Amino acid sequence: MECRLTAIARLVKAGLAWLRLPSLCLALALVLGHALPLRAADNNPPLMLAKVYHPGIDLQDYWVSEKYDGMRGYWDGQKLLTRGGESIFAPAWFTANWPDVPMDGELWAGRGEFQQVVSTVRKLKPDDDAWLNIRFMVFDLPDHGGTFTQRIPALNNVVLKINQAWVQAVPQWKVATHLALSKMLTQLVKAKGEGLMLHRGASLYLGTRTDDLLKVKTHEDAEARVVGHLPGKGKYAGALGALLVEMPALPGHNPIRFKIGTGLSDAERKDPPPIGTTVTYRFRGFNDSGIPRFASFMRIRNDLDAVKPTP
Repeated sequence: MECRLTAIARLVKAGLAWLRLPSLCLALALVLGHALPLRAADNNPPLMLAKVYHPGIDLQDYWVSEKYDGMRGYWDGQKLLTRGGESIFAPAWFTANWPDVPMDGELWAGRGEFQQVVSTVRKLKPDDDAWLNIRFMVFDLPDHGGTFTQRIPALNNVVLKINQAWVQAVPQWKVATHLALSKMLTQLVKAKGEGLMLHRGASLYLGTRTDDLLKVKTHEDAEARVVGHLPGKGKYAGALGALLVEMPALPGHNPIRFKIGTGLSDAERKDPPPIGTTVTYRFRGFNDSGIPRFASFMRIRNDLDAVKPTP
């Protein structure tokens, strides 16, 4: 054993520039007869993520757009990725002649068609007919160095040059008052829209969650991980009664677990979201113990989990 370690030490002292740390760990494991786990690289694209709108902000500073109920898509200049950094297997014609300019957007099939988007995007072999219903709604240019107000005409110009009906620039407009914003939200929700987005005109593109980008909805929503299936009673005997889920832990606190028993269809109760998957739920505030009030299941978030393509 001592001779083996000495041999490795001599290699390191030799100053081989190509011998990086992961390679050194692997070499050490092979010499010692062990298999050390190697951590996968973090390929998540550095996306700008939204916080929640609150009255009192100066609306003059923000652009307004529709919040699309689809799946986040990130074109890195070469390939189309999910929010989690997984490759999206789109048909070749869908991304043909796209520029080497990164584009941030939403893969969208229309209001209320989220599940159609997910089932289309997750296929390993792309279904041309299904992809004909998908649009890439582009709302930002991550590598553009200007403010969002400056990025809007640049984005419109990029989309214009692509000249494909399924690639569209997200319309942006101004709203003068919070009352007008509320009325607009009400009308949009009645038309089966998900909500609105506010984007500060003076903001640069930051790959983090920021109040330069705000989502405006009639309810709050969040994600949690499924950790258990609770059996049903009465009409749901023999099926799922509720999901036991866990919220991400805040620094210095233990994870909070709670049940989600509403919002699930009969089909979802018979074939519930697997343990370990991430789900989105809606709620209205929190109780004193920090548990979301009136939590209701919305959907599985395949774009947050590692996407496992289906045949």
